[in-house]
Amino acid sequence: MHAIELEKVYNPKNFETKIYKKWRENGAFTPKNEGETHYSVVIPPPNVTGVLHMGHALNITLQDIAVRFHRMLGERTLWVPGTDHAGIATQNVVEKKLRTLGKKRAEIGREAFLKETWAVTEDHRAIITEQIERMGAGVDWERERFTLDEGLSQAVREVFVTLYERGLIYKGERLVNWCCSCGTALADDEVEHEENPGAMHHIRYPFADGEGSLIIATTRPETLLGDTAVAVHPQDGRWAHLAGKLLVLPLTGRLIPLITDEAVDKDFGTGCVKITPAHDINDWETGKRHNLPVINILNAEGRISAEGPYKGLTVKEARASVIEDLKSGGYFIKEEPITHAVGRCYRCHTVIEPFLSEQWFVKMKPLAQKALAGWKNGDFAFFPKKWENTYEHWLTNIRDWCISRQLWWGHRIPAWTCDSCGKLLISREDITKCPDCGGSVKQDPDVLDTWFSSWLWPFSVLGWPKSANRADMDFYPTTALVTAYDIIFFWVARMIMAGYEFTGKAPFRDVYIHGLVRDKLGRKMSKSLGNGINPLELIDEYGADALKFTLAFLCAQGQDVLIDKSSFKLGTKFANKVWNAGRYILMNLEGFSPVQNPPLLPVDEWMYSRLEAASGSVKQSLLSYRYNDAAETVYSFFWNDFCDWYVEATKLSTHEGAAAGGGEKDRALTVLLDVFSKVLRLLHPFLPFLTEEIWEKLPSDFKGKAGILAFSEYPLTSGLFNKAVEADFALIQEIVVLVRTLRSECAIPAAKKIRVRAVCGKEALRILFTGNSALIKRFAGLGVLEIAAEQGPECAGSILLAGNGFEALVFVAEAVDMDFLKAKFEKTITSDSKYIEALENKLSGEKFVQNAPAALVLEERKKLEEAKERRSKLERWLKSVK
Repeated sequence: MHAIELEKVYNPKNFETKIYKKWRENGAFTPKNEGETHYSVVIPPPNVTGVLHMGHALNITLQDIAVRFHRMLGERTLWVPGTDHAGIATQNVVEKKLRTLGKKRAEIGREAFLKETWAVTEDHRAIITEQIERMGAGVDWERERFTLDEGLSQAVREVFVTLYERGLIYKGERLVNWCCSCGTALADDEVEHEENPGAMHHIRYPFADGEGSLIIATTRPETLLGDTAVAVHPQDGRWAHLAGKLLVLPLTGRLIPLITDEAVDKDFGTGCVKITPAHDINDWETGKRHNLPVINILNAEGRISAEGPYKGLTVKEARASVIEDLKSGGYFIKEEPITHAVGRCYRCHTVIEPFLSEQWFVKMKPLAQKALAGWKNGDFAFFPKKWENTYEHWLTNIRDWCISRQLWWGHRIPAWTCDSCGKLLISREDITKCPDCGGSVKQDPDVLDTWFSSWLWPFSVLGWPKSANRADMDFYPTTALVTAYDIIFFWVARMIMAGYEFTGKAPFRDVYIHGLVRDKLGRKMSKSLGNGINPLELIDEYGADALKFTLAFLCAQGQDVLIDKSSFKLGTKFANKVWNAGRYILMNLEGFSPVQNPPLLPVDEWMYSRLEAASGSVKQSLLSYRYNDAAETVYSFFWNDFCDWYVEATKLSTHEGAAAGGGEKDRALTVLLDVFSKVLRLLHPFLPFLTEEIWEKLPSDFKGKAGILAFSEYPLTSGLFNKAVEADFALIQEIVVLVRTLRSECAIPAAKKIRVRAVCGKEALRILFTGNSALIKRFAGLGVLEIAAEQGPECAGSILLAGNGFEALVFVAEAVDMDFLKAKFEKTITSDSKYIEALENKLSGEKFVQNAPAALVLEERKKLEEAKERRSKLERWLKSVK
């Protein structure tokens, strides 16, 4: 066999595109395995409004690792890709584009606007597809879905009509969250609350009989135009006895009653609360309890609609004008600066206005009860478990879901009204005339909330309802959902509710909630902060494998991922290590002939044992969604066990053994290649492109039946773990590490061979060291290794190292000047003593211990213990050389 050449430099650009094409052409991502066990996931569909960001990169990485891992376990594996039409966001993008052309959507009409939106959507879907491919995601492109495609549109209509027939969808006038910029209603969970500076305005409301007044405090004085009452607590002795009296509403002259209601907090402010049912959700509920009039003072554009001097003003303009008039009229008492939570649109960040509007709603309580019962029955579980509390709290306190949106882009509501008889018609099929009177009909102009299609994603992408019996529904319920915690309310809980309502099952078994990707300061990545990182730029610079391995390595369960661009050097460093190891192994195959059933040396047995331990650990970590633990195991195993110890150990056979002849090189390379092929399989879920490229170059004897690594089996080499072998090799490693550490402290040059005497009281240990003396000498840089039962009289010029069941006398005087060594030790001891004193002073100060984070205090104490241990060791060594 000839040597196989890998390029000297790891350059993923040279093969990643080629490898992905190979996977697709060979159907690597299409379910093939027979059997009952399946593993299926559906990708959280990215919005078609832009390019993928680092949050998408993390999410895709984790799913890809899981899917490749389960495919290698022999399970029927399916990962369904797709995109979301993203109603508000996409419509905003198109409207901005039209504005640059001097146009508005109302001017071009609905049909032309939708045509333009479809064009933008298709462009963005193509970009997203390319990005997902660049990341190496093993999705089944033949099953790609879009929330507005024909099948999903049919599912949406089926669900709407079914819920309406079950009495769970209704239309009514209610207070909703209104975005004046987007011109549409929003669900409660589409409103983001943030702390903003504001003011509390104290206003006097006089009694109509002229006998005194009440003081109310409000952050929104302009809404007093819609006040229909003032409320106090029924047990508030200051005001409750005045209930029923009338007050004069400032600036309007309108009379409003003083009422009592237990929802009022009598200890907050003056204990008097203005009630504006049309512009505050709590006031809306109070108004319903007391049958108060509802006065809407705003229009859909967020301007004052009430007749009078403020009509046509924006909320901000009206607020300023109302305050001035209150002052002029003697009603204004004072203004106090405050910080309070302000609701904003989750898409355009405009301040949300509570707005009285006729909308469509879903009754959520009946759906939530089934989803809560399923969780309590153990039908599905959250990873980490803490998110179960969030899930339970949200479903327990759920309110009806406003599902209509005043947009053009999305699933149009399947409701028609007859122009003649006025009948409301709900249908699974389009209606052209009234079935009762034959009159013409008009369809509701609104569309459904984007999440109304997204909550059906796990089963609609598999063909429900039209193809409920097709083979793809065998993959339902799906196995796992992998998503970020910021959409538990938007998406996760709703999917679970829809799953139970329409399939009778939870849509997935496991819900893995990962953190968000933030910068090193813990800030969310954004254009305004300039801290965003484009994953495609990282792929161009480091390769997809380096990107994905780094994200997995840093993704600790229950924590956000804090990164900057330099973080990805970890992944590229590891990828380079794998590449260089593969290059070294393959370039040494010149003249190699595989050996059938090669005998194993102890170091080979140790390597197989470590491999089995690593593969078992990685398997358990991935099954419990501990991605960082799995990545750390892979990293440590490959770098330390495989490269630093095993590959180096094999050089005794492949180099020195080759010179001695007798077929030792062939034996050693056969074992090494077998181990390496299994190691590549272990690494594949984390570094798919790189491992596949190296796998292509392996001799065919070491690939098994799988010519493509993506089709190969996970390396569960059962029965090779050997506790006794590992314990023996640990002793070999211990003496090597002890000597290496001493060499470093004594500044002994790497090329200088030294003499060591290993003193072992037990014969078994002397036999172990004797049998592996060549290995120990190579790793520790020894010229002579003496193995004895006792120290012997000749110990001058040596330093004694204590190990587990042995002592090692290192004759440093033969390798370095002793005066130099004494001076070096003394200098280091002095330096360490100053460092120890500084740490002790720091830790003895109450200010630091009480105020510093507990983790930092623990870290400083650890540093102190390590420094003391190091000083003690150096003092022993100094005593020896003196």
